[in-house]
Amino acid sequence: MNSSDQYRIEKDTLGNIKIPSSAYYGSQTQRAIDNFQISGIKLPRAFIKAQGIIKASAAITNMELGSLSKEIGKAIVQASEEVIDGKWDDQFLVDVYQAGAGTSQNMNANEVIANRATELLGKNYNKRIHPNDHVNMSQSTNDTFPSALHIATLELMNEKLLPSLSKLQQSLHCKSGEFMNILKTGRTHLHDAVPMRLGQEFLGYAGTIKVVYDQLDESQDKLYEIGLGGNAIGTTVNLNPDYIPKVISEVSKRTGLPFREPDNLFSFMQNRNAVIHIMMNLKELAIHLIKITSDLRLLSSGPRTGFAEITLPSVQPGSTIMPGKVNPAILEMTHMVCCQIIGYESAVSTAGHGSQLEINVMMPLIAYNLLHSIEIFANAITTLTLKCIDGIQADKQMCNKWMESSLSLVTGTSSLLGYDLASQIGKQADEEKKTIKQVLQERGLYTADIENAIDPKGMV
Repeated sequence: MNSSDQYRIEKDTLGNIKIPSSAYYGSQTQRAIDNFQISGIKLPRAFIKAQGIIKASAAITNMELGSLSKEIGKAIVQASEEVIDGKWDDQFLVDVYQAGAGTSQNMNANEVIANRATELLGKNYNKRIHPNDHVNMSQSTNDTFPSALHIATLELMNEKLLPSLSKLQQSLHCKSGEFMNILKTGRTHLHDAVPMRLGQEFLGYAGTIKVVYDQLDESQDKLYEIGLGGNAIGTTVNLNPDYIPKVISEVSKRTGLPFREPDNLFSFMQNRNAVIHIMMNLKELAIHLIKITSDLRLLSSGPRTGFAEITLPSVQPGSTIMPGKVNPAILEMTHMVCCQIIGYESAVSTAGHGSQLEINVMMPLIAYNLLHSIEIFANAITTLTLKCIDGIQADKQMCNKWMESSLSLVTGTSSLLGYDLASQIGKQADEEKKTIKQVLQERGLYTADIENAIDPKGMV
């Protein structure tokens, strides 16, 4: 094949540019590919799907309003639906780190859909479906990009993250019931505290996840606001007044989600507050999961020289030098993901500063960090639940061992002996490496009331 057969030449406002002959994208996408060879990272499938939903909905609305011919409109809808189905994902090649606000990403979609739609009309159609005039009709990057981000975020939240989080909460709650009859020593500041039930510890974990689940669920409400028709800055310039309600209705029909017009269209165009709020909730979830997974690593530490109050499922060998060693690999993986989420939240918050005057120019960065966060979080949480939490077992013998030797049992005597004497007993037990019971017996203080006072069952 001659090199000239491998490429075609397109002309735009900046001049001629060479594009692969097989590419459905056009000159603006090619310029972005050439200009932004930064990371090799592209916006995810969920975002591309959302772009297809918007382009199809806009074409249908423009046909209904008489702004777009049926012939062109139907071809655009078919091409857009192919984008929705993922048929042309390999044609979306713009790097995440691209021109501000996502203009290149929007044009990537416009060009792919325009050229594919032209192809669908066949050789007898001697005109070109234009990426701006036809596919982008009644739209702008400024309104379609954040709207696509809302659509994609809701898809990933409802189909992946929230279900995985719900299963984690249920698994922790199930373990709570399973372990409720097992007594152990509580710990504060990593030192002995009063007795508790192992099930109560897991009940706390389950409750923490439930709170964050509810927060994420509630924070989705503002994502249902999509500013389609806001065009460049919210003024709805060059727009049929019936376009906005019709296009939003079509998006709702295609997604099955109750999208609505923003309460304030100018605010929607200026700020990414809804997705920033979601990202902050994800950071909070990461913080809580770091706490929970760190606790589980401590509680399972050992097995001979640590707490060893619980055992984790063995999923893989843990050392290349120490035979038989098994590490808490799933918990460590989850901790890593949580650290990454915290970093992504920082990037999103910083990118939120990119909202200057009428638009946020950092939207591609926000989109990638948020959507990738949801994706890896959902995968990590699912793995955590199935390969770790579901298989946790309690070691009742070790729980009893630590509880019976705990110095905190002396707390039960303070109401009978007074704080100062109870403190002396605790200190003596610690210095002489004896149990609280032994010291009480040696001092002649071990009465029936004292026996009841230091009984762990009574203390929980």
